[in-house]
Amino acid sequence: MNRFNEKVVLVTGAASGIGLACARRFLDEGARVVMLDIDETKLKKAAVELPQDRIAVLAGDTADKASAKTAVKTAVDRFGGLHILINNAGMATEGDITQTSEEDFERVMAVNVGGYFHMAKAAMPELVKTRGSIVMTSSVSGLGGDWNLFAYNTSKGAVSNMVRAMAMDAAKDGVRVNAVNPSFTDTGMTQDMMSDPELVAKFKERMPLGAPEDAEGVAAAMAFLASEDARLITGVNLPVDAGLLASNGQPPQ
Repeated sequence: MNRFNEKVVLVTGAASGIGLACARRFLDEGARVVMLDIDETKLKKAAVELPQDRIAVLAGDTADKASAKTAVKTAVDRFGGLHILINNAGMATEGDITQTSEEDFERVMAVNVGGYFHMAKAAMPELVKTRGSIVMTSSVSGLGGDWNLFAYNTSKGAVSNMVRAMAMDAAKDGVRVNAVNPSFTDTGMTQDMMSDPELVAKFKERMPLGAPEDAEGVAAAMAFLASEDARLITGVNLPVDAGLLASNGQPPQ
């Protein structure tokens, strides 16, 4: 498919996991991609095997509004505009409210919520010009709570409603805003979970299509939401969760 031929896509958190899978997917479908990540070394390593004439690689922290502005400017200067923003960069810390430090809470919110705000605010004028699209990585943790992930749950709940509010406001300008809400996905962020066979088995019990999910499958759903195939879809939090939320919570029979 070439759904994104001549389109320009900006992906945050693009050095690994879902972000890198998104960058590859959009490139495979003809796009030009700006890849932004805080880890410059990992980002450059990831970009080596990608088509150099259709990528721009940029190190930056999405929690810093200057990085967001620079990333959007790079897309415009290098490729002539911006059609799609993939708001994906994120982080998590473990702990309930009593165990979560002020510093950790503020950093999680700065990246997972503030970073999405800065990127969307910087990108919106260009997306209005192209009647473009934003797709965000939220989480099933933005639709329901988890144990021992207070800061992360709080941030992803904010993202899920950010999508709804932004979609309503941006529709008048022809800009669509959606999110995917993955469950347990095999990425760098979940390697400690992946190394725990008992935990993986518990997820497999709850996810009818199996666990963990693969980043490429999540990226495929994000590409759909960004495409013209989803032209009538906005304000949606799409569970990409291998069937997790299909359950009412009762144990397998």
